[in-house]
Amino acid sequence: MERVQRAWQGTSRKATAIAAVAASPSFSLPGAQSPRATPTLARRLQRERGTRLRLGLTDAGIAAAATVTVALVSAPYGATGLDPVEIELLLAAPSLVLVVWLIALAAIQSREASVLGAGATEYRRVAHATGLAFAVLAAAALVVDWPALRLQLLVALPTGLLALLIGRWQWRRWLVTRRRQGEWSSRTILVGDRAEVAYVLERLSRTGDLTYHVVAAAIEDDPGEPLELHGRRVPVIAARSTLVEDADRLGADTVILAAKPDADPDYLTRLSRQLEGTCAELVLYSRLSDVAGPRISFRPVDGLPLIQVRIPTFDGAEHVLKRALDIVVASFALLAVAVLAVPIAIAIRLDSPGPILFRQQRVGRDGRTFGMLKFRTMRVGAEQQRAALQSRNEGAGPLFKLRDDPRVTRVGAFLRKHSLDELPQFWNALKGDMSVVGPRPPLPGEATTYDGVTLRRLYLKPGITGLWQISGRSELSWDESMRLDLRYVENWSVMQDLMIIAKTARVVIRPVGAY
Repeated sequence: MERVQRAWQGTSRKATAIAAVAASPSFSLPGAQSPRATPTLARRLQRERGTRLRLGLTDAGIAAAATVTVALVSAPYGATGLDPVEIELLLAAPSLVLVVWLIALAAIQSREASVLGAGATEYRRVAHATGLAFAVLAAAALVVDWPALRLQLLVALPTGLLALLIGRWQWRRWLVTRRRQGEWSSRTILVGDRAEVAYVLERLSRTGDLTYHVVAAAIEDDPGEPLELHGRRVPVIAARSTLVEDADRLGADTVILAAKPDADPDYLTRLSRQLEGTCAELVLYSRLSDVAGPRISFRPVDGLPLIQVRIPTFDGAEHVLKRALDIVVASFALLAVAVLAVPIAIAIRLDSPGPILFRQQRVGRDGRTFGMLKFRTMRVGAEQQRAALQSRNEGAGPLFKLRDDPRVTRVGAFLRKHSLDELPQFWNALKGDMSVVGPRPPLPGEATTYDGVTLRRLYLKPGITGLWQISGRSELSWDESMRLDLRYVENWSVMQDLMIIAKTARVVIRPVGAY
């Protein structure tokens, strides 16, 4: 009994001592202090805050200009003879639209750091936010008889959306320019085995937005030689165990994990915790080749982190919207074609005898053939001369291309360089044989060489323009051309189509790879 009493007294004294230490102002529990941002991470976060502030001010200025302009223009025609309440409603409409619009832009996270300079994703969020504001305000306009609000919905929001997209595009151009100067890019370390790290590095070098600047590669148990790409050497770090220290030493703020150890299921969680305070992002390279972001979503189920990949569909409402876009764009384009066709036709006829238009069989959606129209760029009988020139073929894969094709006329060379020979294809788009944006239309002989995967590019209508046209055209390898077409087929969106159309206009003015 005495032993029990002495043990209890000893335990009591220890508890009292521990409580006294914990209550002391100098007490500190090791490991309990939250990680603090390194200078590199702090600079990045400050940079992102500054960018979001500038975007916010730009958005607010554009939205305010659109709403106030509509109110000022409409005021002289509606203010005469109005009572004070109606005048107040007239003046309150632009303020309400502005507030709801800016709230929607913030709620949709259109200025989130992960989408800044991302192109289609950023523009899509701006459009969704404007649509949300329109829906909310339209519901209010149905409940209340408010003519000034309806005018804002019909005029201010559509014109303001266009101005917002132009503003975001200008900011994106500014951001890309800064990145080309070595600024504003994420200093990145690639982690994985040598083959996968080299593949990710090569793919990152192709992107035009320069989001990631790779400063090192962490390759387990394989220090080896530095990775080389396009004359640039990327140093290799030998061990992943010192990754956090190396990230701090190299001033890296992003880690891209190309592959994790299969025998260590907790590696990812442990690495993300170790990088706290050092890096802003831990990016996982997906083995789902060419699956675009909109098809991938995070779906936690009862604490289980699942990545959901939406299976592509090739019919439905989105494709009806794509067809409507084709009709609108092709109709307006044919008006311009009607003006340009006369001088082009005269030039073609004066340069060489023969028809103005050239009809060629191409393979369209679901493998059906159709007659594709083009302005004639070659001498009559050029198809029969192809066999004699086959040995000089410079085209990729089954494509036949010659940079200095003797069959091409002088006028034809100019038309090809600026893609003017393809203008009659807008008639094919209006008829429904083609789309304005889509995969490149293949010849029947070319399509017969397709394997099961490549045949997927025939799931959509071929396009007058596409990723292949804005990415180098004839300068692309066969595999790269097919990869771009397949990526478009499986991941297309209306916003992406609009971006491709805009970029095509720039390519026509400054042609690259066209011959």
